[in-house]
Amino acid sequence: MAAPLVQLTRFLAETAGTTPSAPPVRKPSWLKVKAPGGANYVHIKNMMRELGLHTVCEEARCPNIGECWEHKAATFMILGDVCTRNCTYCAVSHGTPKAFDPLEPARLADAVERMGLAHVVITSVDRDDLENGGAEGFAGCVTEIKRRLPETSVEVLIPDFKGSERALAIVMDAKPDILNHNLETAERLYRLARPGGRYDRALTVLANARRLGGPDALTKSGIILGMGEEWDEILVCLRDLRRADVDIVTLGQYLRPTDGHLPVARYYTPDEFAELRDIGMRLGFRHVQASPLTRSSYHAWEQVDGARAQRRSA
Repeated sequence: MAAPLVQLTRFLAETAGTTPSAPPVRKPSWLKVKAPGGANYVHIKNMMRELGLHTVCEEARCPNIGECWEHKAATFMILGDVCTRNCTYCAVSHGTPKAFDPLEPARLADAVERMGLAHVVITSVDRDDLENGGAEGFAGCVTEIKRRLPETSVEVLIPDFKGSERALAIVMDAKPDILNHNLETAERLYRLARPGGRYDRALTVLANARRLGGPDALTKSGIILGMGEEWDEILVCLRDLRRADVDIVTLGQYLRPTDGHLPVARYYTPDEFAELRDIGMRLGFRHVQASPLTRSSYHAWEQVDGARAQRRSA
């Protein structure tokens, strides 16, 4: 029986997608990270509160927050901190969001300017309550940052906008340097892990972004491993992303945010991530970031440089 399109019960969440080989009880040693708390971390956290901004680093409980913030790198989350969808792997709150704030792009550009960022990543919650899914917010942020800091590259990690090509065009017309939309998981697991999304729709968003962005635009997507997928399904995801002409792909380990979220089905080793990186490069991706702690924006400044260098040498 297929999983229903509702919040999973504890029994379903604990049993769906598992195999006879139970996952380890404890996290492997390679997933241990230093607790955040350096000077830059405290400075950025205070600045986010001062400007009324959110970061996905905090909202999604990213394990790399200490490292990235110490390097003055952050992924800004626009359109509020409440999502209209309820993915069973995601730590971001869901419910009824606040009204759209047209002044947010200016505040975000202030933060980027004050931090002196050479590369900035902007993402958002899903805003299915808005006509264009919040596309105008993304476009406003990209335009304002490029107006003030023309040398700063801007990456947007967008929702699927329910497949609206009009919404996607609003974002692409602002000319972000990288358009990212995460595939997240295998098609078989979408009803379990991402009930508000559609696998084929995610691929269509990426293919349309490539078409709308032209030859100079870079497209990117990410896959989370450890939610119950099989190895062969990971390879299918990678091949499907290449068919959509995606340039950059990230692969990282799923970490369960709370006991109420989808359990970890298995932990992949660093060697397995290295193998997937090699497979991805052989498939033709311009850059593959793959490691247990990789997230969409992890070392994003290196990803854009690597993809552009590979394009120049092609």
